[in-house]
Amino acid sequence: MAIVLSAELKAGIEKHGEETFPNECCGFLLGKLNGEDRCVVELLRIANAREDEAQYNRFLITPEASFRADKAARAKRLDVIGCYHSHPNAPARPSQYDVDHAAWSGFSHIIVSIRDKVAVDMTSWQLKEDRSAFDSEEIRIGG
Repeated sequence: MAIVLSAELKAGIEKHGEETFPNECCGFLLGKLNGEDRCVVELLRIANAREDEAQYNRFLITPEASFRADKAARAKRLDVIGCYHSHPNAPARPSQYDVDHAAWSGFSHIIVSIRDKVAVDMTSWQLKEDRSAFDSEEIRIGG
């Protein structure tokens, strides 16, 4: 299983992280399942709803934002297949906080590492069914 996105969409996630640095960005991945792969068609940027003083190392997506994403996806005959967020000056690996607060099992969770305003790494993860940790997921660029 892989998450598949175009070079343009990958660059869009990186740009969002660079623009919000030194704070975390977040957003949704809209697309479709294609066999075992999740194919991203569109990004939906979401404002980080975390209190200002905590946005440098935390993000929060509100239930209202999740509802808007689901509605936007349905209107385009797409699904919400995952989410993304950035790790400013930190590796593109899930933190314990990410594990503890992940709300979406069965989704792709993309993390982009931003070092000094420059995207340097991107990874994707699947939350285990028992919610104890994430498993790495392949990112494939292209179709």
